Amino acid sequence: MTNEFRLAARGRVDRDRPLRFRFDGTEYLGYQGDTLASALLANGVHQVGTSIKHGRPRGIMAAGAEEPNALVQIEKPFPEPMLTATTVPLIDGLEATGLPGQGRLATEDDPARYDTMHAHCDVLVVGAGPAGLAAALSAARSGARVIIADADTEFGGSLLGTGERLDDLPATEWVRGVVAELDAFPEVRQLPGTTVFGHYDDNYLVAVENRGDEAFSRQRIWRIRAREVVLATGSHERPLAFAGNDRPGTMLAGSARTYLHRYGVAPGTRAVVFTTNDSAYAAAVDLHDAGVTVSTIIDTREVVSTYWASRCVQRGITIHTGSVIASTSGNARISRVHMAHWEADGNRVTDVQHVLACDLLLVSGGWSPAVHLHSQSRGTLRFAEDIGAFVPDQHARSVRSAGAAAGIFATADCLASGAEAGRDAATAAGFHAETCALPSAKKPPVLAGGNVWLVPSPSDSAGTNQYVDFARDATVADIRRAVGAGLDSVEHVKRYTTIGTAHDQGKTSGILSTGIITEVLGRDIADVGTTTFRAPYTPVSFAALAGRDRGDLYDPVRVTAMHDWHVEQGAPFENVGQWKRPWYFPRPGEDMEAAVLRECRAVREGVGIQDVSTLGKIDVQGPDAAEFLDLVYTNKMSTLKLGRIRYGLMCTADGMVFDDGTVMRTGQNRYLISTTSGGAAGVLSWLEDWLQTEWTHLQVHLTSVTEQWATVALAGPKSREVLARVATDIDLDNDSFPFMSWQTGTIAGRQARVCRISFSGELAFEINVPWWHGRELWDALVEAGAPLDITPYGTETMHVLRAEKGFPIVGQDTDGTVTPHDLGMGWAVSKKKDDFLGMRSFSRADTTRTDRKHLVGLLPVDEDLVLEEGAQLVEHPELPEPPVPMLGHVTSSYRSAVLERGFALALVKGGRDRIGETIYSTAGDRLAAVKITEPVFYDEEGARRDG
Repeated sequence: MTNEFRLAARGRVDRDRPLRFRFDGTEYLGYQGDTLASALLANGVHQVGTSIKHGRPRGIMAAGAEEPNALVQIEKPFPEPMLTATTVPLIDGLEATGLPGQGRLATEDDPARYDTMHAHCDVLVVGAGPAGLAAALSAARSGARVIIADADTEFGGSLLGTGERLDDLPATEWVRGVVAELDAFPEVRQLPGTTVFGHYDDNYLVAVENRGDEAFSRQRIWRIRAREVVLATGSHERPLAFAGNDRPGTMLAGSARTYLHRYGVAPGTRAVVFTTNDSAYAAAVDLHDAGVTVSTIIDTREVVSTYWASRCVQRGITIHTGSVIASTSGNARISRVHMAHWEADGNRVTDVQHVLACDLLLVSGGWSPAVHLHSQSRGTLRFAEDIGAFVPDQHARSVRSAGAAAGIFATADCLASGAEAGRDAATAAGFHAETCALPSAKKPPVLAGGNVWLVPSPSDSAGTNQYVDFARDATVADIRRAVGAGLDSVEHVKRYTTIGTAHDQGKTSGILSTGIITEVLGRDIADVGTTTFRAPYTPVSFAALAGRDRGDLYDPVRVTAMHDWHVEQGAPFENVGQWKRPWYFPRPGEDMEAAVLRECRAVREGVGIQDVSTLGKIDVQGPDAAEFLDLVYTNKMSTLKLGRIRYGLMCTADGMVFDDGTVMRTGQNRYLISTTSGGAAGVLSWLEDWLQTEWTHLQVHLTSVTEQWATVALAGPKSREVLARVATDIDLDNDSFPFMSWQTGTIAGRQARVCRISFSGELAFEINVPWWHGRELWDALVEAGAPLDITPYGTETMHVLRAEKGFPIVGQDTDGTVTPHDLGMGWAVSKKKDDFLGMRSFSRADTTRTDRKHLVGLLPVDEDLVLEEGAQLVEHPELPEPPVPMLGHVTSSYRSAVLERGFALALVKGGRDRIGETIYSTAGDRLAAVKITEPVFYDEEGARRDG
């Protein structure tokens, strides 16, 4: 609780708002503005866990999303695994534990909510460091709609952690002014705490906003469409590979500087610096001035910057040029480093010169621009020798990089680069833009860095203790083993070693591994290249991606216009696709069987009413609509006359039944097709696939209109009488209104389309009105039919009625292996058409076999028995030893009111040739005798359809 490593009067934390938290069971103190990592370091805690494979102690290495080591399990306020301590904002009461590289999911429900937002802008600026802020300011002043997003909780980027001055004032003052000016523009949206993690085609970018645990909506996904994009994503400092480079207390130099300036934390008391470039000198000087003993800087270069050398001399910091750290020592934390002479020409060490004591080792192997989004947008890269990194080369259209993301590191240059990028982006978006005025910044001379990747160790020649990917415990030895196995592609080595596949996605290890592969292969690094940068840039929770699409919103509940009426009648519902369909309508004291039998009798003897709005309806228009329908249906649709309806089957290319329904011709080049309720979306998608990939020459447009129509079915011998009571201008007699035709007219005062279609075998009508008149139509029909005892019926009754007539349901009586001929529906397969989907497959040897399964009827010998759907069918009454040869299975099974017995439909091998035979069905723990019959059990002649 002492915060002994917190420095007085330094940092941006609010010391008036102390926060207590627990880590690994111990209570600590931090402040508002801390991350979990900075608070741990302030309390002297470096080790946060152990490595995933080797079990080595691992400490905090970085200060941002590039952190490879410091994975923690959050326990409170809500359990979350695999978070980096460097990106977890500290809150009061936080509890966390360190990890061995693996986390644990929560067992309780997440109380938070997750949202999704869609946004459009003229200019999207990703990153709010000096380049990003300058870019946003230039674009915003032009009047463009600007969105600026940054992963950090506050804007400023590197300026928050370097202590730099602009216009001789703290750089944070300039940041504050820019943020205030941007806030005043009505067309500017600022998104702090928001990581843009994916850049897709046509400048479609996806981001995740972390809104804090106190917000009702903890995370929000932003789906952004931008006309122009400025990528000011900064860069990541690289480590170096040397023996023992993973010990706690080893930290990236720039990160140590961030902890000092932003959080007021000294990561150690006695530091040694190991660098290949100038940037680590700034960290050394700042830490020294803050009271940390910085004894030595070890630089791989033979010549170092006189600017930095003079500043170090003033502070008594010793510089060793042409030197490296060959190895380290220490138990739970680094205690010594072993310095050696470096021969750059041979990439080798010659002798260990000194052993230096320390509790903090600052390492800088150079900086790698964060080119992830640039690469995702299909931009290309080139290797910049002067900075030892890959930088953007060719950009995708309407995308540009600025600042450190473009390989530009000096603050003054970053500001200029960003301002120009923002101006150019706004201009390209059609606005008159100028470069914003910029503050002055010191620009120390920069000496080119040395491109060193690996320091061979005399004590570890194999490289087993030289870590490349800390998150995966992948070493130099692993890379050598991969190359020795014949792998010379970075993509192949990545998969062999798993380098770059952990939570950090290779932010610190990616370019380092490329450099080491280059050395092992003896090739040029520009030729070896990088692995593919894929989304997401940082890990994104499934909860955030799902948003509010959970429960009913994950699988949306769709209801018809008459749904409330069904609820009022106490109907239980069946899920059909996403639709809620009334299953049956029980009266007091009735169970399901009694209710269904009553409903069946009502339809067969009087009149029944059903809500069939859920049937899929697709409007087909275009000069080639008839040709298109001939191609997708097995029977001919182009001969269908206006005002008529035809039943049709769709088959997949292998000749198997895919869906069925009716086709209604509604105009010269316009048709309305119906599909099964659960298959509507799939049919539409399937039809669009063929139109857009195979038949692109056809001029046809498809539109789903399922939700636009409410449809009511009247069925039964008294249905015409009920309809006549509400129909004012339609002749309903058979001659004027024949079966499989449609008419328009006024029904219950509303314009309606009425069809003579029957799925029950009885006289039936289907009345279609716009959705918002559905309940009105339903109420009118129920009232008109009340004197005739009109009875609502549900899906179970519908299934019984259609099964009595032998009408199959696709998906229940078919399983993807059934042809029209198997269903006994060869009559629906045209012999006059030149081609249609599945046609050629009907001549295959397999589809012409006589022993294929056919749809037949089954009548149990025990008339009271109702077979189980799915029950297997066998030849003999006694089962032989397994495996038992199966003849088929029961597809539909019900008790029939009109037959007064149980009956079933089934798929049976050679079934049509076995009509009249007795076979056996599993029935619980016994076999029951069943007789094979024709699939039509009722009104075989079809006389009842006309009343």
